[in-house]
Amino acid sequence: MSFYTADELKQLRLGSFGERVLISRKASFHNPGNIHIGNHVRIDDFCVLSAGEGGIHIGNYVHIAVYSSVIGAGKIQLADFANISSRVSIYSSNDDYSGEYMSNPMIPSHLTRVDHGPVSIGRHVIVGSGSILLPHVTLEEGVVIGALSLVKNDCHAFGIYGGVPAKRIGERQKHLLKLAATLE
Repeated sequence: MSFYTADELKQLRLGSFGERVLISRKASFHNPGNIHIGNHVRIDDFCVLSAGEGGIHIGNYVHIAVYSSVIGAGKIQLADFANISSRVSIYSSNDDYSGEYMSNPMIPSHLTRVDHGPVSIGRHVIVGSGSILLPHVTLEEGVVIGALSLVKNDCHAFGIYGGVPAKRIGERQKHLLKLAATLE
């Protein structure tokens, strides 16, 4: 994987970025001025980050794996130590699928009804491969989302969630908090 140099990162015109940021040259950024990236962050090949008015805010020690997308008008927050596995889709905007309205960004807005809402991913969260997060969702500290899950409701601290829709199926250990303290 080929990563941008620090000088090349400046040319992307991101809102801000920290130290030891590894971004693949094959990642795509839309509205980069609304994207803020902390320290020790890696964003892999074929990821798409498309920031709306709320922006995308990425903390420290975050990994966004290959083919993931972070998209929407609402604020998207990825806190420290978050891990977004491959092919995860995070949406802070979502069309109305009822048939009462039309959908897609090429339709005039008066004919659509798009729901915009924040997505907050807490510290030490892992989102498993192929999962989808919808607007208005908070994943509290330490949450794990199993692969291929659909998250449309909040998930509470140190729970393990999975399924369509995602439900709490277990508890996560907290020893990682001691390990993280060695990095802070």
